[in-house]
Parts: sequence; C-alpha cells; structure tokens
Amino acid sequence: MTDSPHIELQHRAPVGEESWDQTQEELWNGDPENARNWSTSRKIFTSGAVSGIGFVCTLASSIYAPGRQETAAEFRIGETVSILPVSLYNLGMAFGPTIASPLSETFGRRAVYLVVLPVFAIFVLATGFCHNFTAVCICRFFAGAFASPGVSIATATVADMWAPSERARPLIIYYSSPVLGSAMGPLVGGFVAESKGWRWTQWTTLFFAITLFSPIMFTRESYKKIILKRKTRAEETRPSRSLNAFLDQIPKFIRTTLIRPVHMLLTEPIVTLLCMYMGFQFGLLYVFVIASPWVFSTRYGFSLTGQSLSFLGLIIGCFLAPMFAMAIDKTARGSNLPRFLLQSTSTPDKSVPEYRLCSAMFGSICLPTGLFWFAWTARSSIHWISPIAAQCLVMIGSLNIYLSAGMYMMDTYGPLYGASANGANSLTRYSLAAAFPLFTLQMYQGIGVGWASSVLGFCALAMAPIPWAFFRHGPKLREKSKYQRSD
Repeated sequence: MTDSPHIELQHRAPVGEESWDQTQEELWNGDPENARNWSTSRKIFTSGAVSGIGFVCTLASSIYAPGRQETAAEFRIGETVSILPVSLYNLGMAFGPTIASPLSETFGRRAVYLVVLPVFAIFVLATGFCHNFTAVCICRFFAGAFASPGVSIATATVADMWAPSERARPLIIYYSSPVLGSAMGPLVGGFVAESKGWRWTQWTTLFFAITLFSPIMFTRESYKKIILKRKTRAEETRPSRSLNAFLDQIPKFIRTTLIRPVHMLLTEPIVTLLCMYMGFQFGLLYVFVIASPWVFSTRYGFSLTGQSLSFLGLIIGCFLAPMFAMAIDKTARGSNLPRFLLQSTSTPDKSVPEYRLCSAMFGSICLPTGLFWFAWTARSSIHWISPIAAQCLVMIGSLNIYLSAGMYMMDTYGPLYGASANGANSLTRYSLAAAFPLFTLQMYQGIGVGWASSVLGFCALAMAPIPWAFFRHGPKLREKSKYQRSD
C-alpha cells in the first residue's frame, strides 16, 4: 500500500533559469534513455521489481504479529505492549516521504533503492537478534523508516515509464502489492512462529528481501531530471557537488515535503476526505491483523496454524480486487451509465478524473457490507467459512477504494501537486495503521466481535458517500482548488 513523494515527470525550468525549448523536448522524446522509450519488457521488469519492494516492505510490517504472544512471554510484557513493534514499524513508514523526497530529487530513484533497502535489511536482521524489548521496538521503527522510501518512490518510477493513458493497469498492480504483503505477513508469520519462533519471522523477511530486492540492481534510472543532469552536466555527479546539491534542496524539501502536504490535508476537501477514507481502510487491515487470530481462536478454537490460514480470505480479496478495479474502469469509460452523476454536463469527456472514482463507489458498498457480515457471522454456530468470505469482501471493497482514490488524486492535481497529495495520504494511512492495532484487542474483548466490527461498519457506512459526492461535485471543487493541476 504505496506513495510517491515527488513525481515531476515534465521538468519545467522556472523563469530566469535555462529554458527547456521545443527542440530539446523533441530530442528528449526520442532519447533511448527516456524511460518512456524503454522496451515493453524492460518496463514490465522494472514495474515488477518495484512491486516486489512494496510487497516485502509491508510483509515485514505484519509478519511479526503472529509471534507477539511468544514475545510477550519472553520479555514479560503485557499483550497490548507486545503489539507496539507492529505500530512502531508503521509509524516509521509514515516518515518515508521525508527521507525519499530530497534523496530522489538529488540522486535519483535508483540510488534511493540501492541505499535505503540494505539499511532496512540490517535493521530487520538486528530485530531478530535483540534480547531487549526496547531494542526490538527501536529496530522495528527504523526498519519501517528505511523501508518506506522504497515504497514511496515506486509510484514515481511507474509514472516515469508509463504514459498517462497506459498507467492505470501498472499502477493498479503496484498499489495492490503492498496491501497483499500486509495480508500475507500473518499467514507466513504464523507458520514460521509456530515452528521456529518469533525471531525467525524477521529472518524469513530477509529471505523475501534477498529474492525480491535483487532485481532492482538490474534496473536503470528513470527520473528525467537526473538523467538530463548526467547527460548535460556530468560534473554534478561528483560526490562533493552532489552533497551541495542535496543541501540546496533543504528549503524546497521543507516546503514541498512537509508544509505543502499538511496544507493540502487541511485546506483541500478532496485531499482531506479521501485521505481520511483511505487511511481508515488501511488501518482496518491492521485491525484484522490483530483481531482475526483472536476471533478464530476464541470462536472456533483454531490453532496458530489455523489462525494464519484465516487470512486466506483477505489474500484472495487482494487478488480479486484489481480485477474488479480494471473491469469497472473499462466499463465506466465505455458506458454512459455513470454520466448522470456528474453535476457538470459541460464535461462529457470520459477522461475527466471523476471517472476514476467508479471503482471506489463500488468499494464503498462492499466495505460496510463485508464488515457487518463478519460482525454477525463470526460465531461458533455458523461455519467459519462465512466470516472468512466476509473478510474477502472487505478486502475487495477496501482495495478498490484505495486504488481508485489514489489515481483520482493524481489525475486531479497532476504529477507535482499529486505527489504532495500522496504525501498527505502516506502520513494519514500509516499514522492510522500505527494507531488502530493499539486499541483493537481491547475493543474486541470489551464489547464483543459483533459490536466491535459493527462500529467499524458504521464508520465505513458514514464515509461511503465520499466517492459518490466527489463524482458529482468534483468538477466544481477542482475549479476552486488552490492547487491547479500542474504537469
């Protein structure tokens, strides 16, 4: 479940700096180093490589969860405290854009991958060797902080390679990979923790990392600005000049990575409401990471292996959701059915951003339906397949909302301001993903499975009108926005 701190696909030199004239643009469009001109196989390979990064980095966030009871016994801590390493990892992930933006701007996408991912692996390795719970928490936080830049700029890498008209499917597949990683973590972690112990959940993460991080070494730089710098001003690649360039980026970094995303979150209704909605559905995934094993152990007597297998519903939902998203996107653009929802009849062009919201509208119905279904069928008198199927529907709805809303914000604000909107989204999502696990167990134990899940269902129901409202009123809101689309 992944974000881009800086997606500036079309570099425009500010007034007073060297211009980017039409001849240079034509030369760049025909340049073989231009990522848009790469072969289809290279684009697919690179898209697969960054999707693998998203999968591993989020798998690492949840794979620890099945071993937390063993951790609690070893370090003599409470059940709630044992959840902290999950929350702290996600809190570290929230800071990813603050690291990735200046690094990506100065050194390029590939350099960020090659630097931060090995550091992430070192902290994961260190977590497995910790003999103090405080050390476990610290290592998990820094593992998340160094995992996040690789996830954050992956969207930018995909956008570098694929033209807007080609981008939907690669982005849908990429956006699905981090969510799949989060859902797969407890399944893998349950088997590993039961047979080898909680420390092996960390070392198993390294096996995935070695396998899925390796392809990134065979990729090329895709960021236009860095490629052009290397072609025209080779001396800027010297370490001393690169360091100076990095330091020069600090004011811009503060403005674009810290101030602008927060300002958009507070002042742009589209960003505020969609980030809240996307943050809720991502936090909901971590509610299931904590609650699902407890529900199936207390209601159905599942062993640790059975608790792990209960995540198959979420995993199947992860595979089905992109198929629904692609089918709905294609159907919406090929049909006149959704047009009546648009308030502005003067924009019949189906390339308007609002058509991206069709799968979110579908997801807004599936999400509360699945939550209420899970709430009142997770009981011993009803077969366990029913709540697992409900989780599948929850994931289909949740992921369709995330995929659709993310692409809508990018289409609405363009590469430059869309990156800031995604930064706000990243901060919201991972902050809620850090907070939700801390109260999940107490809520389910205190008011029961039915009402705890129903509370979440009512929250989802209250937010369900958001994509429908934006589909109808989005054109007017975009006209009033202070952040006009900028390419």
